[in-house]
Amino acid sequence: MTSAPVPVPGPGLTPATSPLWDPTQYLRHADHRARPFTDLLARVPDLPTTPPRVADLGCGPGNVTRLLADRWPTARITGYDNSPEMLDRAHTEHAGPTPGGGTLTFAAADARTWTPAEPHDLIISNATLQWVPGHTTRFADWIDALTPGGVLAFQVPGNFDAPSHRILRELATTARWKTRLNGVLRHGDAVLTPQSYLAELTGLGCTADVWETTYLHLLTGDDPVLDWIKGTGLRPVLTALADAPEERDAFVAAYRTALREAYPATAHGTPFPFRRVFAVARRNT
Repeated sequence: MTSAPVPVPGPGLTPATSPLWDPTQYLRHADHRARPFTDLLARVPDLPTTPPRVADLGCGPGNVTRLLADRWPTARITGYDNSPEMLDRAHTEHAGPTPGGGTLTFAAADARTWTPAEPHDLIISNATLQWVPGHTTRFADWIDALTPGGVLAFQVPGNFDAPSHRILRELATTARWKTRLNGVLRHGDAVLTPQSYLAELTGLGCTADVWETTYLHLLTGDDPVLDWIKGTGLRPVLTALADAPEERDAFVAAYRTALREAYPATAHGTPFPFRRVFAVARRNT
């Protein structure tokens, strides 16, 4: 990932340059966003310890973190994120004892430096590591922190070459905005290929299951692709232009027009293809 500009940090990071996150906007497409997490979770094997210790790295508003308590009712689960807004929503709606006798808590953390203070049975991350430059360099520390038979599992978007992201980068490099938006957007090498993740994880002594899926989300409403991206990929732009509302609104208007052409609506909604890469790595005993 050395050739790309340093991405602006996102969930799980703490620098002042981190984009401002809006839990309400993010959750507008909660069902579609949660599906990759449930697909990832379905491939996680039974954990070695009872009750298990679990970390959700980049937990956002906590809506998918709570699914971990459904799978492991007695688990001690902590969701980590950098966004005060996201953590406040998670605390308010999901923190506390779980019906199965476990606990669900949330805390601030920086994914670039976070290492568990105690052995964990599962470290899981949903659509976060793409915001962490060089995230594969963290794998060794996280795997070392797993109990024997413990699991590192994650999914990341693999759609950086899709029209939604190409158009965003192209607009950001036009004369009107390139000075203010220089370096704030991620490029295609923010994530690795499935083959590269497999090599990284097996090279660290894990048994790894790596795959990719392209979802074909059928979105509804006015400008639904723009509405989706306002909750994630557009956040760095909205943050960088927050003190220039006319420039921000002009950027969003130009982006909206281009997205309408790239993702035309049909009688039944707007198809939005979205590729994701998944990995489940079990530490060998």
